[in-house]
Formats: sequence, C-alpha cells, structure tokens
Amino acid sequence: MTESESRPPRRPTPRASWDGLEGSPDPAERSALAHETAAVVVRLGRDEDDEELTARLVTLADEVGLEALADLWRDASPDSLPGTLWALYLLRTWVQRSGAEAARVYAAGRTWAEVSDAVAGVAEPPGPEEMARLGDAVLTSVFDGDLAVALERAAAFSRVVGAGRLALADDADEHGDDLEAARQTRLASGNVKLSDQLTQAARLWRAGTLR
Repeated sequence: MTESESRPPRRPTPRASWDGLEGSPDPAERSALAHETAAVVVRLGRDEDDEELTARLVTLADEVGLEALADLWRDASPDSLPGTLWALYLLRTWVQRSGAEAARVYAAGRTWAEVSDAVAGVAEPPGPEEMARLGDAVLTSVFDGDLAVALERAAAFSRVVGAGRLALADDADEHGDDLEAARQTRLASGNVKLSDQLTQAARLWRAGTLR
C-alpha cells in the first residue's frame, strides 16, 4: 500500500448551500442554517487535529467569499455562535485588507488602553504584518486552542482600536476636520460594542451556552 493509499481522505471545508439563502428565505430556516453551519465549522476544527484543515478554516472567508459568510451569519444574534464567528471573520478580513490603517488606529489607542493592549498581544511594533498575524492567530485558536481566550483577545484588540479611533477623533477635531472626527467617533462606538459582545461570547462559551 502506498503512502497516498494509507492516508485517510482529507475532509473538505464545509460549504453551505448558498442557493438556499436567495429570495429572502423564512427567518426561522435562515436562523437554523446559521446555527447549523457555525456549529459544523467549529466542531470540525476542534475535533480534527489537522493543521492543514485549521489553516483552511482560518481562511474560509477567502475561499468562499466574505459575502457568502455574511449571507449565512451576519444577521445572527451577536451573542450566538454564528454571530460570533461572523465578527471574527470580519475582523480578520479588515486587518488583512487594511493592515496599514488597522496598525495606525491600533497604535493610536495603545496608551489609552494598556491592559487591553497586553491582552491582545500584538507583536512589536504594531505594523500591517502584525495586524494580519493577530487576525490569523485569533481564528486559529478558535479551532485548536482555548476559544474563550481567543474571543477575549479579539475583544481586547477591538477595545484598543476603539480607543485609537477616539484619539484620532480628538486630533481631527483639533484640526477642524469635523467629518473625520464624526466618522472616527462613530466607528469607535462600533469597536467598543464589538468588544463587549466578544467578551460576553467568551463568558457564554465557558458556561457552555454559546450556541
């Protein structure tokens, strides 16, 4: 028997039926599909000791498209498993695509959220590559580490980003850029809200009630 014949077949990355989401499906069916697919993704990653599979799950948004994941999970409650996964994949996509901006905002918030900065564990100095590695590390831990700690790390990162946006809003205000100040303030509110949601999700996971 050859090596390829003795090796077990690689389990595919789960794919949802996107066609089933078209045409505004029944909300109950949509919710059930969101929870089912999220549970499959997490269970598959955590049950299999397979680095290649973990890597594919981390890059799931790259493989199937962020909009496909949005169709599945974006409307789920933020304190649910699909809502939490959506937040994490969205966060990873942002730091991957806008690494320089993420690094700029994060750096601006570090002195205002030192404890959260320590929990986030971003490598020094926080540049685009460090942002990208953080996004990958968080999702990797979801599948082969302590999921609650991964959520707390993402929450801490979001809190530092929120602090950075408020600092940038103050700078914009001082320079008379009211539009930028308003934009950064609005985005900061979203980052703080996300941080709170991820912190709550970590509590629910530890309690065994994140579904």
